[in-house]
Amino acid sequence: MKIGIIGSGIVGQTLAKAFSSEGHTVMLGTRNIAKKEVVDFNMANPQIAIGDFATTAAFGEVLVLATGGAVTLEAITLSGTVNFANKVVIDTTNPIAAAPPVDGVLQYFTGPNESLMERIQQHIPDAWVVKAFNSVGNAAFYKPAFTEGTPTMFIAGNSDTAKATVTTILAAFGWDTADMGKAAAARAIEPLCMLWCIDGFVKNDWYHAFKILRK
Repeated sequence: MKIGIIGSGIVGQTLAKAFSSEGHTVMLGTRNIAKKEVVDFNMANPQIAIGDFATTAAFGEVLVLATGGAVTLEAITLSGTVNFANKVVIDTTNPIAAAPPVDGVLQYFTGPNESLMERIQQHIPDAWVVKAFNSVGNAAFYKPAFTEGTPTMFIAGNSDTAKATVTTILAAFGWDTADMGKAAAARAIEPLCMLWCIDGFVKNDWYHAFKILRK
């Protein structure tokens, strides 16, 4: 598939390399294609194209939102909302506030009865948004290696077809998938980032993941 990744930070770069490793054609989207980090990435990964947000959004058959949560809606607008219509959009974002963690607990700019994913879906109503990749660090996005077994990625979205596409991607990346239902479930999935980060801030352990167990 053609994969367009909106956001050129470490999350976007890691996913771009992962999709490329799986044989997809990838474009990494950035606000500034002349930015040194982006130029360096392109030199190290010449098989991955670089484009501005709008070019990348138009290019991708599947789009990935890999921006900071506070600027995600702006990035979508810069990308052209029409470019998201009728496409699977993987939402990796978290609504992290511009405030320090409290005893290792991140602060969010959303309330308990809303999620950033729901705001995103409202912003691009003709897209099929699926929450994924938000509850683990980028080091484990692709082919995670844990002695306890295959970790679980929690997803949510209103389209079963879109979630099936994302589940196939996750399986190729080395994950089990737990479908939590419609977009409102992101209200529970997004705070998993808070829980995941506590070990990082308090114990300096940044390589771990969640696993759902069933009888």
